[in-house]
Amino acid sequence: MKKLFFCIALFLCGTIASAQQRTAEPVLRTGVYLDTFWVSGNDTLLYRMLLPPEFDFSKKYPFILFLHGMGERGSDNKRQLTHGSKLFMDSIAEYPAIVIFPQCPVTDYWANLDRSQFDANGMRQFRFRTDQGPHPSLGMVMEMVRHYRAQPYVDQARLYLVGLSMGAMGTFDMLWRMPGTFAAAMPICGSGPLDKVDLIKQTPVWLFHGDADKTVDPQNSSRMWLALQAAGGKVRLTMYEGVQHNSWENAFAEPEFFRWLFLHVK
Repeated sequence: MKKLFFCIALFLCGTIASAQQRTAEPVLRTGVYLDTFWVSGNDTLLYRMLLPPEFDFSKKYPFILFLHGMGERGSDNKRQLTHGSKLFMDSIAEYPAIVIFPQCPVTDYWANLDRSQFDANGMRQFRFRTDQGPHPSLGMVMEMVRHYRAQPYVDQARLYLVGLSMGAMGTFDMLWRMPGTFAAAMPICGSGPLDKVDLIKQTPVWLFHGDADKTVDPQNSSRMWLALQAAGGKVRLTMYEGVQHNSWENAFAEPEFFRWLFLHVK
């Protein structure tokens, strides 16, 4: 049986009634990324959670899931905060939300795909295995999202998904596996399965990529943009001139980043 474990007594209570008795207590610890984990069978997924200021169980909050890149995999429940965590921390007062940063172990990969092929220019090709189920870590993330989506303090119309590099590929993998779940998504310097565009198009997407990226070919984002446009999806693409794989730095600096995300409501 799946259980959600929290590092704070507030959530260990397990009931809204018990939690409401503690809403005014400092045990909530907003302003920090809480260290916690999700258990499914014999597997455990580490993740960090950021709660909005003055978190109140009687209110509904947007939910933001952030999927990190390949370099942040591990088992320390810290490395996944390397990119993006400061952005959400600095913006949590203006854009209050429940923010989740899961960590993929080094033995796994967010998206189920083949990374072993290279083109004539030496660029890695990504072939999504859309005829197979999700990888274990993404499967647990999907379970966790379903759990939170059902909670009374989460606004079901305002679930958002952001991912960079490997996490952007995981973003696309989740979008077609959980169609209609997210109000908007932001894949940064990633790739997606063109054969699942009809399912992905249900979600507004803002793509980001650097045109000098030598790690993930920017054509991956361009192809997804064109395919989603042709399918009638709500999609935009921002290509940064002269920027290499670290295009998330440019994306995080976009003045419209949060405004665009929170503008979308299902």
